[in-house]
Amino acid sequence: MTAAKIHNVLFLCTGNSARSILAEALLNVLGNGRFHAYSAGSHPSGRVQPLAAELALQLGYPRESLRSKPWDEFAEPGAPAMDMIITVCDNAAGKACPVWPGHPAMAHWGVADPAAVEGSDDLRRRAYMDAMTALRRHVELLVALPEDKLERLAAADALRDIAERSA
Repeated sequence: MTAAKIHNVLFLCTGNSARSILAEALLNVLGNGRFHAYSAGSHPSGRVQPLAAELALQLGYPRESLRSKPWDEFAEPGAPAMDMIITVCDNAAGKACPVWPGHPAMAHWGVADPAAVEGSDDLRRRAYMDAMTALRRHVELLVALPEDKLERLAAADALRDIAERSA
């Protein structure tokens, strides 16, 4: 019997300070060892938003894993090969991304930016909870996919890539 494949997933956002960090934490905690999630930004802020860090820690995500980083880090030689790349903000979805080794499946999960919300602490905290809830719904659906669907997703993307390169 062979060990189940672990699917590497990279969540991208512009600042890599809130939504992508929350998605990384959610998938790593809820993924039951089937997924290894990472996050990065096109223009990382260099810091994790305190409310995002608080929510990730409440999930049980380790503090040392909370880091804002550039997406270039995952396009370098020796970086983990990604099976899926998911943008979580509209700005990152429209940016020219690096060429990812292995041609991973791509998706966009648009989630409102809680870091952009101004106002009272209660209003800001609610915005982070709303983002977390939206991301959790997406992550739970991804985690629920059977292995054959995950493999077909990767195969379909590879076939699209062959068609594009031979056109």
